[in-house]
Amino acid sequence: MTALRVSNWPIYGTHEWLRLDPQDPRVYAAILEAAEWHRITEERNRANSFLLALATQRQAAEAKAKRGLTTRSRPPHKLTATAGWPPIQIPGRPGEYLTYQETIE
Repeated sequence: MTALRVSNWPIYGTHEWLRLDPQDPRVYAAILEAAEWHRITEERNRANSFLLALATQRQAAEAKAKRGLTTRSRPPHKLTATAGWPPIQIPGRPGEYLTYQETIE
């Protein structure tokens, strides 16, 4: 800290720092150093959280791709009414039901 004419100072918050006179330029130098370290640490934490989120997304995408390779999709089955059973409501068509009707052949 050439502007403050200080070459060494105690670490912010230590007993040595607390014993300094508030007007001592080493107090200000220690505060600046602590603030800079805090900023750097926060930037690193933020970058690490982005990397972790990216890794999590990649793992989820890979797991989804693997599931897609192992699952078998099949066409939907045709609904048919059965004798003795109640009518079947048709999905997506409210109020419409399939009912069993005997066919005479």
